[in-house]
This record gives sequence, C-alpha cells and structure tokens, in this order.
Amino acid sequence: MEIPDLTGGLVALLGLTFEEASADRVVISWQVRPELHQPFGIQHGGVYCAVVESAASVGGALWLADRGTVVGVSNQTDFLRAVRDGELTAVGTPVHRGRSQQLWQVEITDADQRLVARGQVRLQNLSPA
Repeated sequence: MEIPDLTGGLVALLGLTFEEASADRVVISWQVRPELHQPFGIQHGGVYCAVVESAASVGGALWLADRGTVVGVSNQTDFLRAVRDGELTAVGTPVHRGRSQQLWQVEITDADQRLVARGQVRLQNLSPA
C-alpha cells in the first residue's frame, strides 16, 4: 500500500508531524499553540480527538493495505490533564485487528512523559468496491 499524504488537510492545520507510521505503531507530535486552545487557554479537546483518530486511521489503513480501506466508526477520547503549551506526542497501537474491524489505542503524553489524554478508535475494514 502506498502511504497517503500525511502533510495536508487537517494534519497541516493542526501542525502534526508523523514521526513514525507503520501497521503496528503510529507516532505523532505537535506543538500546543494559542490557535489550538479552547476559550479558557488550554488545548482544545477536539484536537486530542482528531489526533487519536488520525493515528488509528493511518495505522489501520497501513495494516489493511491493499485489502481495502478503513473508516472510523467510534472515537472515545478522555482528557486527563490540562495543557497550555509545549510539545505533545501521541502513540497509537492496535488492540485488536480482525476481519471486519480494528480497535486502536492512542496515548498522548507531554514532554515530561505525563499522560494528558487517552483514546481508542474502532475502525471498520471496508472491502474494495
């Protein structure tokens, strides 16, 4: 499977950098900055959700490869620690990879390795049309 463009769209808007992308592990980093804050000056929870979805979807797509495509059907993300600035890193790994669905877990940590958010995404494996 050809690796998709991981530099445009929402990835570019959020300033995400894919440090690693394989079928078994996806690592994404980004800098928290004011334009990604919610009104109270901390990282917006939607950014965490988007990063969790991105990590799971890329890893899941790389695993499924030419057998089809994946789409997210459930994203459950918990916000554990408020962050105002600094670099964050998300690490996504598969929990389950089956014939029709995959489950990925993603943990987001700060520069001090403190867990700031954690999520999981359920992906549907779609057969080629």
